[in-house]
Amino acid sequence: MQKTPPAANPDAYVAALDGWRRDLVEHLRASVLGAAKLEEVVKWGHLVYFSNGPVLLIRAEAQRVLFGFWRGKRLLEIEPRLKPGGKYELATLDLREGMTISAATARKLVKQAVSLNASVGDPTRAS
Repeated sequence: MQKTPPAANPDAYVAALDGWRRDLVEHLRASVLGAAKLEEVVKWGHLVYFSNGPVLLIRAEAQRVLFGFWRGKRLLEIEPRLKPGGKYELATLDLREGMTISAATARKLVKQAVSLNASVGDPTRAS
C-alpha cells in the first residue's frame, strides 16, 4: 500500500474527497468554523483544530468520517454516540454513509470543547 502525501491545506483535504464523505466533511467543517475561533490545519493526515492545544479532528476514511474531540469523554452528555478511546480524554463519533449530526449539536460540542481547553488547558499537557 503506497502512502499518499497529506493535503497541502484544509481546502485541498476537502477537495480530494467525493460523495457522501465530502458532503459530511463540508457540513462538519462549516459547523466547526461557525462555532468558535479555531486554527484549522492538516496534521496527522486529517483536519485538526486548535485553541489552546488540539480541540478536535475531522478524519475521512474509506467507509467512515470520524469527528473526534481531545476532551470528548467530557462531552458525552451533549452527544452520547461519542466513543471514548485513545490517549488523553479522546472520544470520537464514527459517522457512516447516511449518518449525520445536526449543525446545532456539532456547534455545541465545539463550543464546550474550546471552553474546556480554555479553563483546563492544553489536553496534551495535562497530567
